[in-house]
Amino acid sequence: MAPVKLLPYGISDFKQLRREGLYFVDKTKYLPIMEDTDHFLFLIRPRRFGKSVFLSMLRAYYDINERDNFHELFEGLWIADHPTKERGKFQILYLDFSMVSGTSDVLKTNFENYCCNMLDFFAKDYATFYPDWFLEGVLKENSMLGKIVFIHESARRTGAQLYLIIDEYDNFTNTVLNEEGEAIYHGLTHAYGFYRDTFKLFKPTFSRILMMGVSPVTMDDLTSGFNIASNISTRAEFNMMLGFSEEDVRGMIRYYKEAGKFAGHTEEDLLAEMKPWYDGYCFSKRALKRDPKMFNCDMVLYYLNRLMQTGASPEEMIDPNTRTDYAKMRKLIQLDTLDNYRRGIIHQVAEKGFIVSRLQESFDASRVADRENFISLLFYYGMLTIGEVDGADLRLVIPNNNVRRQYYDWLLREYEAIAKVDVTLLNEVFKGAALRGEWRPMLETIAAAYRETTSVRQLIEGERNLQGFMNAYLTFNPYYLVAPEVELNHGYCDFFLMPDFSHYPMVAHSYILELKYLKNDATETEAARQWTEAEEQIRRYAEGPKVKQLVGKTQLHLLILQIRGYELERLGIVGE
Repeated sequence: MAPVKLLPYGISDFKQLRREGLYFVDKTKYLPIMEDTDHFLFLIRPRRFGKSVFLSMLRAYYDINERDNFHELFEGLWIADHPTKERGKFQILYLDFSMVSGTSDVLKTNFENYCCNMLDFFAKDYATFYPDWFLEGVLKENSMLGKIVFIHESARRTGAQLYLIIDEYDNFTNTVLNEEGEAIYHGLTHAYGFYRDTFKLFKPTFSRILMMGVSPVTMDDLTSGFNIASNISTRAEFNMMLGFSEEDVRGMIRYYKEAGKFAGHTEEDLLAEMKPWYDGYCFSKRALKRDPKMFNCDMVLYYLNRLMQTGASPEEMIDPNTRTDYAKMRKLIQLDTLDNYRRGIIHQVAEKGFIVSRLQESFDASRVADRENFISLLFYYGMLTIGEVDGADLRLVIPNNNVRRQYYDWLLREYEAIAKVDVTLLNEVFKGAALRGEWRPMLETIAAAYRETTSVRQLIEGERNLQGFMNAYLTFNPYYLVAPEVELNHGYCDFFLMPDFSHYPMVAHSYILELKYLKNDATETEAARQWTEAEEQIRRYAEGPKVKQLVGKTQLHLLILQIRGYELERLGIVGE
């Protein structure tokens, strides 16, 4: 009996995955599609979406030095039965610009040294395909420019085909842009900047080029609108190339269950727990109705790895190792230095869960603050995804709870800068609501915090501001999966606090919360009418069969919170 394949959590080397017999989700069917698309390709995907392992697989497939290892590396995969004419045809230069770092005063030297080293390794790897003088000639050149020119001319004379793969092409430029400012960044990417000069050499030197990153900004600045490569980021045929589909995840679960793992957990239960946190991505409007949504693959591997090791799903659904990624993302989006205009966009997304805009495939750093460019940047970083087509526009939505937590964390930080959040008190009132049904202290505490955060009044006024505030606070209640605007019985409740039984089976109470906002000058008659409407709405929500299924054996409470301006007007429970 074959040994059970280990999960490749944290491993992105394709040859290591295959030679150690690790689990691999087959994406090789996209190789011929890429070959038939263009010779120079550019793809953007969020962090932790499988870019590096895909590039490693592509490198192994096209590398002429791996040609004799094809069956060892690709046996059992789709491409093994459908090899293309360009398999094993190329000498490959693989560059990972996340390996380049440093402040602007040393960045050019570090970049030069890294590229020179990689070009030397390239020459050593493929020396047997050239005359005897080739390797010595490359090593004698003292500059990156000299080495590339020497390799280019040698390849031309021998008929060698070169393939350039760049991972994290925008890693250090994004760092420079956000830590040292646009002027320093401009010097790298415009006129005679060393990074721009390097990119000028790529197209005439390489037969094929594939570059991946997290943003189109640097490529636009380097090449004046992608004249070096075709941007395939939003093309339907590549929508599912990275990430995991639901069927990919189901296949993984079934494999390990058949191998005797995940005892006591059903396929549906595991999928139901992962979907709200890791699923929901769509990168092409043309693929919206055709393809299933995509899972963040690293998050799925994190979850299943913890489940396999401990027998239980992780207490923290967000991989702690991604904290650095989210810190980088905050810097990239410049959340700490947003002007009021962009802050309003963040608030609108956090409070409504969506925003309507058009995607911009190309824009330079000087125009990142433009409305549609900034919203598009949120899309490319995975903070928004395509939800619906709205005429010529797109309804861009928050893909999942993982991302939603990032928005609410930002809101909470902003609120905390105004009025300190008493975390100890919040933990106590959340526990009281979950275990003992003490709902009033929980809502009174949040309402008081809303009143004390007076500067919030300078942000977005009214009901949506209140809803965003409630979202930010309730989402950090560990006992519930807080679902805003869930469809229940042909209507959308404001908040449904669903017990997180997998982590806290002791939860005994669940809640539907209807939030009502009154203007300061509203009359008592208007307030009473609003309350009556809220009672009718919340009773209707509670009658749906979906509610009974989700709350399990807990006691369901129907709550109404009415706020006038910034003060608590009325708080009550319906039907008890």
